[in-house]
Amino acid sequence: MKVFVIIPAAGLGTRMSAGAKKGTRSSKQFTELGGAPILIHTLRKFAASNQVSEIWVALRKNEMEGFRKQLEREALKRPVQMVEGGEHRQESVANALRAIAAKDDDIVLVHDAVRPFVEVETIQAVIAEVKKSGAAIAGVPAVDTIKKVERKADSAVITLTIPREQVVMAQTPQGFLYKIGRKAFDEAAADGFIGTDEASLVERSGHEVTVVMGSARNIKITTPADMELAEFFLGKK
Repeated sequence: MKVFVIIPAAGLGTRMSAGAKKGTRSSKQFTELGGAPILIHTLRKFAASNQVSEIWVALRKNEMEGFRKQLEREALKRPVQMVEGGEHRQESVANALRAIAAKDDDIVLVHDAVRPFVEVETIQAVIAEVKKSGAAIAGVPAVDTIKKVERKADSAVITLTIPREQVVMAQTPQGFLYKIGRKAFDEAAADGFIGTDEASLVERSGHEVTVVMGSARNIKITTPADMELAEFFLGKK
């Protein structure tokens, strides 16, 4: 059984670029953190895992050559392949799923390019649960009270308070057996359905998805404020 990791990294990251310094790249995954792009930090985590067989990164076509040079300098311990990304995350992951030479019972993990602090224990836990149940994600319990609302023209009205014990905040990696994920993505494409994450497609396809404990450090860097926290985490290593 092989473990393939897919990193969709073809997004523009407009929330990050709004606060970026003049002259920096707009793609948040290429924003430098501690002297290296965030994406490189993320790749290092998976390349260091002896359970991972291959890593695939989905990029915009015009960024592939430059990133290939970065990879050559990095000399990661696991092979990293590139595939052209799509207009949105789901299409990027689908492109990678078509590109990998996986068997039905191989494991596929999908991880956000801008979650560079994922812990090896989280990666291992997701892999172990996928082996057991077929599909799993990392997640953390909700801390704040969750409200369901109805949107108005200039406000929002609460319609339901959701018990926190029934809610988790989804993280990545999100994993599944290849046959389960490919079926879910093919069905979504046929129906024109766009999900919010990989788990939503697997759920829609009729397969249960298990949650394993993630980490509060496994942050998704999307805003300048997140970068400040990321720099703090990096300094605490």
